Amino acid sequence: MEKNCGRNLLTALAVCFCFTVVNVNGGHIKLKEKVTHLEFYMHDIVIGKNVTAVQVVPEKPVNFSSGVPAFGSVFVMDDPLTETAERESRVVGRAQGLYSLASQGEFSLFMALTYSMETGKYKGSSISVVGKNMILNGQREFPIVGGSGHFRMARGYAFAHTYSIDGPNAVIGYNVTVFHYGH
Repeated sequence: MEKNCGRNLLTALAVCFCFTVVNVNGGHIKLKEKVTHLEFYMHDIVIGKNVTAVQVVPEKPVNFSSGVPAFGSVFVMDDPLTETAERESRVVGRAQGLYSLASQGEFSLFMALTYSMETGKYKGSSISVVGKNMILNGQREFPIVGGSGHFRMARGYAFAHTYSIDGPNAVIGYNVTVFHYGH
């Protein structure tokens, strides 16, 4: 009987807390879900001039002219997001996070990154993406797991396709659909 009493007390506290949050200023907060579609290009530059991704594990980076990174390799990225596939086109944000070679049987990455928007009405907002990237597939899909600012409480999906590749450097096109409650 004491266990039920404790559980009921926690339930009552949770209901009271939710009621208090929803009844701010004496009225109900009505949230309307919005849908936003974005398209941009990510420039991942691992070697050459103006590198945007660096290998941090293992400590001794792979020599890309003699081979590809091995299972367990981890990279940290701060890649520009542009309006078009051209590197010189207008930067709209940055893809910041990490990716690792997380499969021993296929050439795929585990990615955890944030698209941080830097221009226009989405400036200061972000979208968080986590998932498996089968980089040799023509089109890949990633889940959107959160966001901030304009994209508060985001969920959705991002389709990616490799636009161009030059050794380990790549330009990736993204078509993003975000469901959110922000602004």
